[in-house]
Amino acid sequence: MGKVTALIPCAGQGKRMGGRVSKQFLRINDRPLLAYTLDPFQKHPLIDDIILVTREEDIPFCWEEIVQKEGFSKVSQVVAGGQERQDSVYQGLLALDKETDWVVIHDGARPMISWKTINAVLEAAVEKGAAIVGVPAKDTIKLVNPDLTVQDTPPRELLWHIQTPQVFRKTLVLKAYQEAIAHGWQGTDDASLVEKLGVPVYVVQGEYTNIKITTPEDFAFLFEALRGQVKK
Repeated sequence: MGKVTALIPCAGQGKRMGGRVSKQFLRINDRPLLAYTLDPFQKHPLIDDIILVTREEDIPFCWEEIVQKEGFSKVSQVVAGGQERQDSVYQGLLALDKETDWVVIHDGARPMISWKTINAVLEAAVEKGAAIVGVPAKDTIKLVNPDLTVQDTPPRELLWHIQTPQVFRKTLVLKAYQEAIAHGWQGTDDASLVEKLGVPVYVVQGEYTNIKITTPEDFAFLFEALRGQVKK
């Protein structure tokens, strides 16, 4: 399948966590949250290397306290990100070496990713060219107007909560980001930019536990999961 690089954006400030420390550096069981995210990629046999994208001022901390201290030998680069996630991912894409064939983009604040999910999305991407992870919506989702009146209720069976990893051929995702810059496109995930090229993106079902740590409640859930009280 060629060389596979995991690109981990972790440049967010985590304002919704309510603290001054970036959420990906918050410690749990005396390890940074980001270390738990990196673990499965470090150990996965199909992941050849890892690129971290963080705030410029956090690069020394990432290298010394996470990469070196935790022994993440697959991390080849820690690069400076941009103002928004989309900017940070693009900086990571520019750092890819010419040998990379596939890019696995995964949020630094999703530490509960499993090998099962990584395997499934990689397999789908190699077969289809672009694949992402998601889970079917459990709740009814409504489109709501600015005045908070309901505009529409889409059929729930068509709605999925999309997660990461999102896996693409390097040439495809790089083109999508370059076109986004040229046309001023903004996307809430990587796949939305690929979709604008008219390329089909396939969804594989992941796990509901693969949450993005965004709020103090999410952090509490992670703590309990790591104590073995939440089973995948």
